[in-house]
Amino acid sequence: MISLNLTGATRLNVIVGDPIAQVKSPGGVTKAFVDRGYDGILVPVQVHGAHLEALLTALTEVRNLDGIIVTVPHKFACFAFCASATKRSRLLCSVNILRRRPEGGWHGDIVDGLGFVGAVRANGGEPAGKRALLVGAGGAGSAIGMALVEAGVRSLAVHDSETARREQLIAKLKTLGRADIHAGSADPSGFELVANATPLGMRAGDPYPVDVSKLNAGTFVGCVVTSPAVSPLVESARRLGCRTSTGTDMYNALQSSMIDFLLARDGAR
Repeated sequence: MISLNLTGATRLNVIVGDPIAQVKSPGGVTKAFVDRGYDGILVPVQVHGAHLEALLTALTEVRNLDGIIVTVPHKFACFAFCASATKRSRLLCSVNILRRRPEGGWHGDIVDGLGFVGAVRANGGEPAGKRALLVGAGGAGSAIGMALVEAGVRSLAVHDSETARREQLIAKLKTLGRADIHAGSADPSGFELVANATPLGMRAGDPYPVDVSKLNAGTFVGCVVTSPAVSPLVESARRLGCRTSTGTDMYNALQSSMIDFLLARDGAR
């Protein structure tokens, strides 16, 4: 139970996405705010991409709003709204979190990758030296791909149904000068780590993001899907004996980084 004393002094933060009902962060982030002595709440906001710019413009004028968390499908679009951003966000042209700058405008970062790698390690996996397959080159997938490369994977294959988006991510990750990075497919054969960064599995009847018949028990399978709590991919991988991490595991691993970022009020970059 979150103990709140909401008043006119309570600071607002929002999480924007479309859809939004699947997110688990409003309760967890609000509790973390309370635990850190910050009088603030996180509220979910569903907005279609066609209206995102108008919403962000309006939110900038809400003077008691301190931060914005971003989920699918707005991570690339929100980057364009930032006045400044971290190095990783500038490389990926994507954000999943923004805080208001003392001098005006918004400062952005993307910490999805840190959460994914943290969840893998928390569940007995280790990216370093592994052959990895990333499925999904969107906002979260871009951050996960970068984090896997920085965590020391031997190679990273990237698969996305949008070829242009896949190739753009591969080109960006190659500038890091680490690992063999190339195009992949939905075939997980030969990979030691599989990362699903797509929403496939959220809706009943979704296809699997990879061919689960070709998984083996030695493959670690991580997934970003938070609803259902155990995605069909993770469920199938567990039946095969694979170690796994879920979207909730990922969120739990990255929440502290998000709170640190939101509560930094000194203009640190």
